[in-house]
Amino acid sequence: MNVDLTKLSAKELRSLISRAEVQQTKVLTRPKASAMRAKINKYVRDHGYTIEELYGAPGDAIAVEAKKKNGRRIAKSSGKKVAPKYRNPTKASETWSGRGRQPRWLAALVEAGKSPDEFLIK
Repeated sequence: MNVDLTKLSAKELRSLISRAEVQQTKVLTRPKASAMRAKINKYVRDHGYTIEELYGAPGDAIAVEAKKKNGRRIAKSSGKKVAPKYRNPTKASETWSGRGRQPRWLAALVEAGKSPDEFLIK
């Protein structure tokens, strides 16, 4: 963090120092993360639960994770492959399932006036 202290007035410097000291006290007096995890785990166990019951196991299909990606929420997929629906006429190895973002080769052909239906795999 770069703050140009030469441009601050005496009042602004006192305010900055005061806020920095308050933040420093918070950081120095808070418990360590490992100690906090231990307290949370003990609390959960004392009440008859496990972390997995409350939050789901990592990679568990029951626990649906939503992630932020490019500003949109996307659900975690089950990882199943989907058969391709479209094929690039100039390079047969390039296909698209019709899910997700349209590939560049198809977008270019559509922009050139073609219909996506022309590239459906029969």
